[in-house]
Amino acid sequence: MKRELNITVNGESYNLFIEPKTLLVQVLREMLGLTGTHQACDSSSCAACTVIVDGKAVKSCSILALQVEGKKVTTVEGLADGPNLHPIQQAFIDNWAFQCGFCTSGQIMAAKALLDENPNPTREQIQMQMDGHLCRCTGYNMINEAIQDAAKRLKSREAAMKLPAQKNLQSKWTQTAKSGKGA
Repeated sequence: MKRELNITVNGESYNLFIEPKTLLVQVLREMLGLTGTHQACDSSSCAACTVIVDGKAVKSCSILALQVEGKKVTTVEGLADGPNLHPIQQAFIDNWAFQCGFCTSGQIMAAKALLDENPNPTREQIQMQMDGHLCRCTGYNMINEAIQDAAKRLKSREAAMKLPAQKNLQSKWTQTAKSGKGA
């Protein structure tokens, strides 16, 4: 007998009716068409299916979809801002942190969860977070370097977002000073 599932994925709400034994990865891929989340091992040992559920990295092949009732799920498709890749995605590209790309979305999502919690992780903390993410093609050093690079990019982006507010204050002050009003 199907049960109702209310879930928010990448900021969009869904109301679905699913079998109780349906896995989260199946809902994402088969019902919502979000195929960036890959299903590989079916035993939660490769982590290619990693998504973020309420801020935590979760292997979507090891959790029933009904367990995320009312929660917020983010997949790799939810990171980019239109045509602009998320800094973590771009760092993986720029640092050659993938080859075939099959496991990359899970690694990116685990990296995002880590950097959201710890914006300045050490190499050891990155390795601990990425433990269990299996990749048959590339070197883990490049993945680690990509995550370190992503942390720097996110800090730069955050700093840049603060700049316009300062420019506006300076601009208003300059206009007031030129007009002779105020002060």
